[in-house]
Amino acid sequence: MAGQANSRDVVQRPDGTWAVTRPGSERALHTAATQAEAVERARELLHRDGGGELRVHGTDGKVRDQRTIAPGNDPTPPKG
Repeated sequence: MAGQANSRDVVQRPDGTWAVTRPGSERALHTAATQAEAVERARELLHRDGGGELRVHGTDGKVRDQRTIAPGNDPTPPKG
């Protein structure tokens, strides 16, 4: 789905750490000791990758917050 290409989820792992993942992917892009650290890293990744949706899941696995992250300034924008 095109709308999910630039989405990231912050989810708690079984060991208690927090992971930044792409929707439908089990492999973590980043792991952190706290949810706040994982949210900040996910925000940075989305900002760098052109913006998108950030979904923060609670400890119960349900989405508890959803944010739209604006794209960052591309240092090499396409010509024309």
